[in-house]
Amino acid sequence: MKNISFDKVNINSGFWADKQKLVREVSMMNVCKRFEETGRFEGAKLNWKEGQPNKPHVFYDSDIAKWIESAAYILAKHDAPELREYASNVIDTIAASQDEDGYYNQYFQTCENDRRFTNRDAHELYCLGHLIEAAVAWYNAVGEDKLLNVVEEYVDYVIKCFITDKTAKFASPGHEEIELALVKLYDLTKEEKYLDLALHFTNIRGTENDTDRVFYNQSHLPVRKQRTAEGHSVRAVYLYSAMVDLALRTDDEELKEACIDLYKNITRKRMYITGAIGSSASGEMFSYDYNLPNIHAYAESCANLGLALFCRRLNLLEESSDYADMIERIIYNGFLSSISLDGKSFFYENPLEIDPALLQRRGEHYPITQRLEVFGCSCCPPNITRFISTIGDFIYNVGDNRVYINQFISNSAEFDFMGEKANISIESGFPYDGKVKVVWNGPEAELMIRLPFWCDKYTADENGYIKKTVRNGDILCFDFEMKTVLYEADPRVQENAGRFALTRGPLIFCLEGVDNGSYLRDVSVKADGNMIMGYDKDLDLPIMIVDGYRRKHSIREKLYQPVSDEYVNLKLKFIPYFAFANRGETEMLIWTQLKRG
Repeated sequence: MKNISFDKVNINSGFWADKQKLVREVSMMNVCKRFEETGRFEGAKLNWKEGQPNKPHVFYDSDIAKWIESAAYILAKHDAPELREYASNVIDTIAASQDEDGYYNQYFQTCENDRRFTNRDAHELYCLGHLIEAAVAWYNAVGEDKLLNVVEEYVDYVIKCFITDKTAKFASPGHEEIELALVKLYDLTKEEKYLDLALHFTNIRGTENDTDRVFYNQSHLPVRKQRTAEGHSVRAVYLYSAMVDLALRTDDEELKEACIDLYKNITRKRMYITGAIGSSASGEMFSYDYNLPNIHAYAESCANLGLALFCRRLNLLEESSDYADMIERIIYNGFLSSISLDGKSFFYENPLEIDPALLQRRGEHYPITQRLEVFGCSCCPPNITRFISTIGDFIYNVGDNRVYINQFISNSAEFDFMGEKANISIESGFPYDGKVKVVWNGPEAELMIRLPFWCDKYTADENGYIKKTVRNGDILCFDFEMKTVLYEADPRVQENAGRFALTRGPLIFCLEGVDNGSYLRDVSVKADGNMIMGYDKDLDLPIMIVDGYRRKHSIREKLYQPVSDEYVNLKLKFIPYFAFANRGETEMLIWTQLKRG
């Protein structure tokens, strides 16, 4: 089975077309300006001197690379002269700054040129990985190979340092990323050395020949023996994505088995209802099974989108709608909350509950309550822009005489199918409306349409998909009814005991204090009350109006007193979780109480 790439998919209308336009017209240049202000682009010129502001950081090159990659993805689909010129100039700067031996890293060349490849956690290979992805994307989008030549020379130097001469002081990358990037470089060039290097870094991890075998960077065990998601959550899902890539290209059954088990551990025991992962701020890590605190949730944006990338690859590994269901949960919730509605600012962390009063406490870590335009560690903003720009990657897979529809995103796509040209289009009201229209033009085929896990109107034919045989000109229509449903957590997630999350179709909803007053943990949803879809003109979004209660006297003179049955009826206003924190600092809550009778 193979994926239909975003560049063959045209998203010209609907929800994601609007998000892509926002990224294209607002987010990209806004991130660019913030990177200018913080010296990221200037640092690539290698002209920083001690005592000057904006000292280069070990990960600045990765920020630049992801921005270039985002620009490439936009240029693959749209004419954007300003983006092209700016990105081309940055590429020229990087090429001019590369050493004769192939090495390039603005921090080490400027600040510690004698310490190359001595510190496993100094992000050199991580930065190279993102530079490789940018180079491949740029070449595919505009046909220019200057950056591609840079990374090919740099990879040759890495092979020399890590394999031929073994001068590097560590064996595997501290922050995974280069592994999956090398697979992309192999796919483009068909040069076996790139696949071999990806296998080398993956196979040596966690073995007796590795350095510092610790949970934090997933080197506690050889990768084929790993069965639980451990350590830094972004590093983990990047590694797991590479493992799937390698399993697909080498038919490695042990890697396949490990990847599937890791996915099950994450999604059944270590993932938030929003699809977010990485519950601990300490080390930005997975914690332990069922430890999913809401108000302390780390849930890094890069980790959330990384899980979606892992799932997309797994959906090529085996035919199961579960992976596409999980992607849907992530992209509309735990990922989409990472960018503001105006496209200018971002979350690094994505909590499931906010109480602004707690920020006054010292000695404890709480996520920020408002998105920022740039961070000291600003990995998330350009990661978000490249992800939204390639959302078309998640829609279709093709295998034999089958076309799989995994996401209901309005689009049209043209691709080679069974030796002929085929065209498919989808009209969809997702994520607010479940009506879907599919038009097929091409040879006879089996369309495999994902049956969303939350829809009980249809019956799946095979592995969570509805199977339909189609011929040229056929039209299929579905109405995936979106019911409002309250979800409860496994009792082992003790923080959510006795509480419920409101959902409708693919969306998770939340309460905000700006709509519902203070002390949100004191309100309850009325079990037999009305739940009506409404609209908020300020947010310009559908919302849910739900019957609920609040204790009559929330603030009392006495700290404790006998239980009272006096409640005030309320009309609770739930908004899509992805839209929280767009109207100033206020409380936010997903998991609410339910009052019967």
